[in-house]
Amino acid sequence: MNKAEIIVALDVPNAEAMEAKLQEMPDFIEWYKVGLEIFCAEGPAVLEPLKRRNKKIFLDLKLHDIPRTVGNAVKTAAAHGVNLMTVHAIGGRAMLEEAAKAAAKCENPPKLVAVTTLTSLSQEDFVDLGISRTVSEQAVELGRLCMASGIDGMVTSAHEAKALREAFPDALLVVPGIRMPEGDVGDQKRVASPSFAVEQGATHLVIGRPILQAEDPSAAATAMLNDMNK
Repeated sequence: MNKAEIIVALDVPNAEAMEAKLQEMPDFIEWYKVGLEIFCAEGPAVLEPLKRRNKKIFLDLKLHDIPRTVGNAVKTAAAHGVNLMTVHAIGGRAMLEEAAKAAAKCENPPKLVAVTTLTSLSQEDFVDLGISRTVSEQAVELGRLCMASGIDGMVTSAHEAKALREAFPDALLVVPGIRMPEGDVGDQKRVASPSFAVEQGATHLVIGRPILQAEDPSAAATAMLNDMNK
């Protein structure tokens, strides 16, 4: 398993704000996440500053639709040069298989990771949704479906990562909800420190506000990296 990497989440409202944040980032950050907010605001053009800098792009749109629509979206996104994409595991086998087939046919195939359970959800939220499994059980069972469908890995909280790593030794495990021990958890409910996430088997750590909103974003990113490498 390769050493885990930081993905800085560009959770900002527009391209101007993104450019300002990119200028504050240290050179060692190779991965950036582009999510719904800025992609809806700017469209695919928002990817160009990252491509000019030769950065790796994690397009986090959490695709969840009928199989054909998701497959076509994967092909379209791959044509824009993205390296990693998200789909929702709850979309089911046919959707996951179609996404994987579409990615494999691309000239530069993106890796696909499936969201098992949003880190903003707790066990109490599962009751509201009518899900009887525990969060960990849900992650592993959906992970099994994803891997059997040709998906490269899962998006999961650090607290489910160990079970997924044990069940799927070669899977990518992308872990959001990363905070330093003294950090504000915001709207996340299942958070973890960088070092804990790596210990549990994460391959990529998605970090947004703790870096973007820091007084010194470069220093904050360096602190995260140092904690990962404990």
